This record gives sequence, C-alpha cells and structure tokens, in this order.
Amino acid sequence: PARSASIILLLLSLLLPQLSAAAIPQKHEDFPQGVSAVNPGSELWREVRQRDLPVTGISQVKGVETGVLINSHGDQWARFRIENPVKYTPMVLGAVFLVLLLFYVLRGKVGIAGGLSGQMVKRFSETERIVHWTLAIVFLFLAVTGLILLLGRPLLIPLFGKEVFSLLASASKEGHNLFGPIFLVSLLMMLFSFVKRNIYEKGDLTWLLKGGGFIGDGHVSGGFFNMGEKTWYWIVILIGLAISISGLILVSPNFGQGRVVMEISHLVHVFGAIILTAVSIGHMYMGSIGTEGSLEGMKSGYVDINWVEAHHDRWARECRENEQVISAEEFARLQGNKADAAMEKEA
Repeated sequence: PARSASIILLLLSLLLPQLSAAAIPQKHEDFPQGVSAVNPGSELWREVRQRDLPVTGISQVKGVETGVLINSHGDQWARFRIENPVKYTPMVLGAVFLVLLLFYVLRGKVGIAGGLSGQMVKRFSETERIVHWTLAIVFLFLAVTGLILLLGRPLLIPLFGKEVFSLLASASKEGHNLFGPIFLVSLLMMLFSFVKRNIYEKGDLTWLLKGGGFIGDGHVSGGFFNMGEKTWYWIVILIGLAISISGLILVSPNFGQGRVVMEISHLVHVFGAIILTAVSIGHMYMGSIGTEGSLEGMKSGYVDINWVEAHHDRWARECRENEQVISAEEFARLQGNKADAAMEKEA
C-alpha cells in the first residue's frame, strides 16, 4: 500500500503542472485576426455554376460548351419564359378575340353596296389557291400544337391530368417537328406565287392613313391587293421565315449552336408565332364572316364584280377594260364543267 501511494503521488506531481498550464487563459494576440473560414461546399458550388468565370471544366465529350456542368443562364431563360410568353399569350389572343367580337357587334359584316351582281371575275388560279390552303392548314396545325406545348402545363394538366397531357404533348411535339419543314416549303411557294402583286404602290399610303376606309368618309382606292392585304402578306413571309429558321435551329441542335443561340432561337420562335397567330385570327375573320364575298375568291377562284368595285376599284377598271368580267351563266357553266371533270376523275 505504501508503494502504491508513492506511485500515485509521483503521477500527480507530474500532471498538476500540465493541468495548471492548460487552465491559464491564453493572450488574445496569440490568434490571427481577420481570418474567415472558407466553406469548401460553397466554393465547390460556385465553381460548378461558374458564375462570372470562363468555362474551365474538362470533358472527354467534344462539342460546343461540353465543359459547362451547370448553365446559370438556363435558369434565367426558364424564368423569363414562364413570366412572359406563358403568362401573356392567353391575354394577347383573348384580347384579339374580344376586339373582333366588339367589331362584329358594333359594325357587323362589311357588306357590298348594291349587293352581289352575279357577274364574276377570276381572282386566283387553282395553283394559288392550293398554295394558300396548304399554308393555312399547316399553319393552323402548328399553331394548335405549339400552343399545347407552350401553355399545356398550366392550362391542360389541371383539366385532363398529367397522363393525358403527357400523351398529348408528346404527339404535339412529334407533329410540330414533322410539319415544320412543310410550313417552310409552303411559305416559299407563297412568296414566289404572290410577290409580284404585293409590291407597295403610290396609292397604298392613302389607304393606310384612312384605315382602309374605316377612318373618315369616302371610298379608299385599291389595286389587286390593297395596303392591308400587302402588309399581311409581308408579315406572313418575314415572320414566317423567322419562325422557320429558328425552328430548324431548335429541332437540329447538333450543328455547333450553343446554349445562348438555342435560347434566343426559342424566344424568336415563340414571340414570332404569337404575333403571327394573333394577326392570322384577324385575317381569318375579315376573309370569312367579316367581309361579304371575300371567301369566295379562295373557294372557287372567282369574286363578284361588285365586291371588286368596293374593295379594289383600280383592279376592277382593268378587268372591265380587258373584258375579264363573265356573266352568272358563264360562271355556273365553268363550275359545272369543273364538277363534271372531278366526277370523271373519280370514276
């Protein structure tokens, strides 16, 4: 026992100086001042996102921007898409329908002074009408499928559910990509078929200043196409080309275009399509129930001479001078011959 007590006292004598030294507070100046700890997780995330830094990543995959792991601009583009085209497209299209409804209620159908005469003038050839209807049908299909892809998530999922929307969106995407090149071909055919008669003339500015006859009194003179029809033609051609080119960039992302090019192309495609869809609604209204006698030109190729006098008086004078006006009987005979020829082909 005496020996054990001696060993314990020896150990305590060795440990007590160390414990007392540890208990003495250290002076402040022993620690470096102003040093902040670095969070390795934050630094890693900052490098991954590459904020305000050049692309420094290394990848075995060769291609444009393959070294970018996370693209910060993608978040901005997605936010802009949701806050702008997705949000405002229903408002724009709804406003167009509302304006046309008010116009129809207040003005009604634009009639023909003196009514239809029965005397007809050939306005469009069969080839021109085929080009027009092909472009119109393809555009309507692309407009519907495009709106499904753009607005389907916020509007259709609550109505039909995710599974139904998934099938509808998948079919719309495939159909949209398939008919896009057909739209471009039809657009080029429209360009070459109608460009000569859609060059602006001296009297077109007067038509524009008078709002096509809706502003002020008196008739507004017009040629084969008036200022409004020419402007609509060039809207279709120019915006249609922008939509087509941007669509080809989007559907074929393997020709060297980077993320920024794809994002810009998507915005050009969407905004161009919204504008063209909105204006086309007005065109369809004025070309059908909005104006008496207009639709007949794209159905049979012929229009009533009184309609021509009301909307295209300069062209009407040319038709009379060149003896291009035919009687109602002659028009009926021509239509009958076409019907007989169609029946013979079917037989």
